[in-house]
Amino acid sequence: MFRLRAICPFSWRVFHFRPFSCETLIRQMDKCTDEEQVFDLIEKNKAIFSEKQVGYAFNILWQFQKQKTSLFKSVECIRDHPQFLTLYNLTTNKMEFMNDDNLVNVLYITQHFAVEAHDPLVEALVTEAWRRLERFDINVLSKFSSCLADQHLNFSPLMGKIADIVNRKLETIQDLRSLSVLMVSISSLISQRFQDQLVNKTELLFDTIDSSQVNIARRIVQFLRNIKYSYYPLLERCNKVFLSHVNHLDLESISKILSLYHFLQFHSFEFVLMAKKRLTEMIPQFDHPASFVKLFVALGPMAGPEEKKQLESTILLMSEELTSQQALAVMGAMEEMESRNSRLIKKIASILHKHLDDYKPVELLKITKALIFLHFQSKELFVKLKELLHSYLKISVKPSEISSLVCAISMLPSPHLDEVGISRIEAVLPQCDLNDLNGFATSILRWIQYDCMHLDSTGKQLKLLQKLDHYGHQSLQKCNNLNLLWEELKSLKGDWFAQSLLEETIATLQRLVDEINYMNVAGIASFISRTNCLSTLLLDRIASVVLQQIEKIHPFSVLAIILPFSILNYDPPQRNEFFGTCIQHLNSYLKDLLKTIFNIKFLDRLDSQLELLCSSLNRRVQFRLMELNRAVCLECPEYQIPWFHDRFCQQHYNKDIGSMNGAQQQISKMLAEILGGINCVKASVLTPYYHMIDFECILDKRKKPLPYGSHNITLGKLPEMHWESNTQIVGSRLPPGAERIALEFLDLRAFCTNIPHLKGKSAMKKRHLEILGYRVIQIPHFEWNSMALSTKDARMDYLRERIFGEDKKYSRK
Repeated sequence: MFRLRAICPFSWRVFHFRPFSCETLIRQMDKCTDEEQVFDLIEKNKAIFSEKQVGYAFNILWQFQKQKTSLFKSVECIRDHPQFLTLYNLTTNKMEFMNDDNLVNVLYITQHFAVEAHDPLVEALVTEAWRRLERFDINVLSKFSSCLADQHLNFSPLMGKIADIVNRKLETIQDLRSLSVLMVSISSLISQRFQDQLVNKTELLFDTIDSSQVNIARRIVQFLRNIKYSYYPLLERCNKVFLSHVNHLDLESISKILSLYHFLQFHSFEFVLMAKKRLTEMIPQFDHPASFVKLFVALGPMAGPEEKKQLESTILLMSEELTSQQALAVMGAMEEMESRNSRLIKKIASILHKHLDDYKPVELLKITKALIFLHFQSKELFVKLKELLHSYLKISVKPSEISSLVCAISMLPSPHLDEVGISRIEAVLPQCDLNDLNGFATSILRWIQYDCMHLDSTGKQLKLLQKLDHYGHQSLQKCNNLNLLWEELKSLKGDWFAQSLLEETIATLQRLVDEINYMNVAGIASFISRTNCLSTLLLDRIASVVLQQIEKIHPFSVLAIILPFSILNYDPPQRNEFFGTCIQHLNSYLKDLLKTIFNIKFLDRLDSQLELLCSSLNRRVQFRLMELNRAVCLECPEYQIPWFHDRFCQQHYNKDIGSMNGAQQQISKMLAEILGGINCVKASVLTPYYHMIDFECILDKRKKPLPYGSHNITLGKLPEMHWESNTQIVGSRLPPGAERIALEFLDLRAFCTNIPHLKGKSAMKKRHLEILGYRVIQIPHFEWNSMALSTKDARMDYLRERIFGEDKKYSRK
């Protein structure tokens, strides 16, 4: 025995002093009713505490904390307790002997007791866990990864090692709960291929989980958000889990899910409606600012008038207690809500003003945008904002931060780009991506506009724009990865990009055309739709990818895919096969698209969902439904879909009829002269189904213009409408052999930006007018403004030939 002790003295010491009352002490801790009793046991038995009992003490203390309502205050109380230091020291001495599960659990709880990441105990626990990493089972590994993520070590070599372990063991992992935790933790470090493998594995394991596992579903959505992948099959399955348990979701969960959906642009109106109902029920439950602010931010943007009023009045009562971050969150929500509560705006602005020195540059940009959007005026606040922004600008070195600062300064009243601003922008240009460059350009264009209005010099700003052009072109020419390029392109908009980089961008996309696949095809198609630039090479590739890989493309993506073909009026070589495949893919999801849409139940649901949208988006959706209703009525009468948009159209056109532009005024006068008087031409005519046409005239069977008499309609007034909901022409019937002519002046917006190719909207309008019985004459701006039509006589001859078919040149001899 003594020889054994001499060989292994340490092991003998541990064995010899291990208390025989281990289970008894654990049972005593189980009987404790509060933390003080646990700490009393620790104090009395610290000499005999084993590593198992240390871990159990942490567990018991944490269970008590989770039952508290004011978690932070109770955590502080525990962490600062004298006997917590005893437990701290015991952990330091015993951690080497803890089993893997106990070790990581103690680390997890220690962090939740707000012990800092740089604390020696936490560092020692992490180091010991790193040493054992390869032997951890999947559950322990997932909890350890979560601890590292809480310490913001997502990009650390240690997290990289965990990602490698997951990659090697992925085929054997069968626990989706643990895997979902790991996926979120390692998401910043993994390749595209590994991302796809994790998504596929998640789909395979999804049916193995209980449908009540809301947290697993939430983590899966969080993973998709982290890798910026709106993978609809998984999102829909997770959404079903949320919908089945929405009545059990708390404020934190609902708020998180809504935020994730917003980022991924995943629209589940069923969840939003149920979440709105649940959140509305919670309004009376929260009287603490921290909770109510979270409720305000989540519910406000989708609340109805009564709920908004209740939210705003309650937050106003709490306003004096708001912290700087809570005030910022409220102001952001008010911007989304399009709030017009001047008293609340003024109050929140005053809180922001008080804490202005505490905000980061990106937060100052959010404040500036919100205040401008809400039409708030305060010279004192704006002066302070400008001073802070300029002071940050002098010391900032990050391109994205400098871009935010410059953008905020440009939005304030009386903006000015000084030498410091120019030098800071120039210093970071080589490091900027396209988003940063576009942000700078947008700001500089605002400054140029302001300086021009005040007769100031814009030379320096123009030179800076030229540098932005140079770096933008350089960035595009160096690009060799379509997915990375798409990440920069998807949010780009504005005059500078359209005028300076669009051509180079299309060239780059064409160079990388072979990288278009089922995963990025919808995104690239949506970008092309925004550009109005026709590239047959890109569109043909999109059509080819769809035909080859349609089974991998979700029906929700079909709209984005077919939209550029519609907008740009282009048919790919396999036209019938391509569009037929897209429609069949939609019908496989909805059985019959048109019958689904024009169904009373669907339209009732749509009405209720429109209430959740902001006013501008609400109108846009209604207008798209009207256009579909019109197209089906005119082009597919066999469906027998009724026309039900008269009232909507009358309201729309009462607001939107405007005045003639210069070309239309010229054409109006010449038509009156050609046709024999102003009473032979109508201007701004609304047809059945509410197509607006610039001019209308009627020719009898001998090509002689017929006068309208006293029923002529002038621009700016609604014509009287006396037709039924069918394809009969306005007013009275035409004499036998007569024809009704519609003349349309087509400006730049009617054509693609890169070539004079008629876009889909104008082509469809021409088709509809012809169905209604018109002969349609379209006058392109590039013909009307050409050198061949540079004189009045030439233009008169041009109109005569288009109307009467006279065989004359565009100019007289």
